[in-house]
Amino acid sequence: MNRNRLSTHTLPTILFIDMNSFFASCEQQDNYWLRGRPVGVCVYTGRHGCIIAPSVEAKLRGIKTGMRLDEAMVLCPDLVPLETHPARYREYHVRIIDVLRTFSDDVVPKSIDEAVVDLTNYQLVYKDMQQTALAIKQAIRQKVGDWLRCSIGMAPNVFLAKLASDMQKPDGLTVITPDTIDDVLRTLVLTDLPGIGHRIAARLQAGGVHTPLELRYASPEYLRAVCRSIVGWHWHLRLNFAGEVDLDTNPDNKSMSAMRTISADQRHSPERLDELLQSLCLTLERRMVQKGIYCQDMSFSCRYHTGKTYNYEAHFDTPKQDGTDLYRIIQERMVKFQSAHQCEPVLNEHLRSMCVAVFRFIPADMVPLNLFEDDSRKNKFRQTLYEAKTKFGANKLVRATELRDNPAYRDVIGFGNIKDL
Repeated sequence: MNRNRLSTHTLPTILFIDMNSFFASCEQQDNYWLRGRPVGVCVYTGRHGCIIAPSVEAKLRGIKTGMRLDEAMVLCPDLVPLETHPARYREYHVRIIDVLRTFSDDVVPKSIDEAVVDLTNYQLVYKDMQQTALAIKQAIRQKVGDWLRCSIGMAPNVFLAKLASDMQKPDGLTVITPDTIDDVLRTLVLTDLPGIGHRIAARLQAGGVHTPLELRYASPEYLRAVCRSIVGWHWHLRLNFAGEVDLDTNPDNKSMSAMRTISADQRHSPERLDELLQSLCLTLERRMVQKGIYCQDMSFSCRYHTGKTYNYEAHFDTPKQDGTDLYRIIQERMVKFQSAHQCEPVLNEHLRSMCVAVFRFIPADMVPLNLFEDDSRKNKFRQTLYEAKTKFGANKLVRATELRDNPAYRDVIGFGNIKDL
């Protein structure tokens, strides 16, 4: 379903919920003795580990997302580094969304720690939208966790509501209306607007648009010409309450990808790199089985600390879902590449990250039967395997190839990774 609309709407009935320091707050919620202390959630807690989520207390001490752990410990010696617990964050995400849906059926999860609550159709139910926002904060604390805080932005559309949610953290409540928007935009620069990076800002500035206020009052035709796409028209709609372009709730996947950054220990072991590659392929298998789809195309890419890259794309005459098949195809391609060019292995000690992506999906019931090979038993096995994993736990039933004493692949979760939920 797509709730985007092209109609003037000036009442602040869109709420953008942004959970504050979500991963770290979940850890503090579950462990009382972490509350009030600077916490840094990391994928790995080794010296060169990277902080993916600092707590509110850690942020006040200067700790930032993406900071290396050894640098963070110098800045904040009493920092508590914790390894990530993705299952915990997913559970809290689901519970928070359930609470939000007690206020409105029109709830759109935007990421693991963000959601939109559309109250446009509930104006007869809620007489005071700000009081409703405060009630949402209270409900999350009472029904999900007393240490969980959120900043809420209220505005006539999703874009402005998200902008408002960033203006007062933690635990803020900010409202943007036609009467206040100019004062808000006057204090910002172009890159403060969600979705505008340095490249788009440079393009706008080259076209004579230097501030968010100038962006608002530029004509839609001019912005479309400056941006060289319909995106310019979208900026006009967002900043002038002329429509909603950010409430696309279509859950269909156009592509799926699994990517990992390689640690120093992993890149020096060919066996560990091979294990990671296989795990990425099995991750995509799980997602496709759960969605009931097969892929017709695949890409594999590597990035190295030397600045070089390796990319490979494949098209399948017979749609694929089996992760072992994807792994075998990539392995065969790497062997051919290394043999043809007499070069070092693709998976080598300089590897920084690897990514496997699949796309061009078709539903499982539309996959043509193979005249020469009956895959029905293997396909049924995959479906049964993941049904059992869902019911009894991901580690209760595994393939023999996944059995390892110290697996290189760890379950991690990105802030935008909610499609599997």
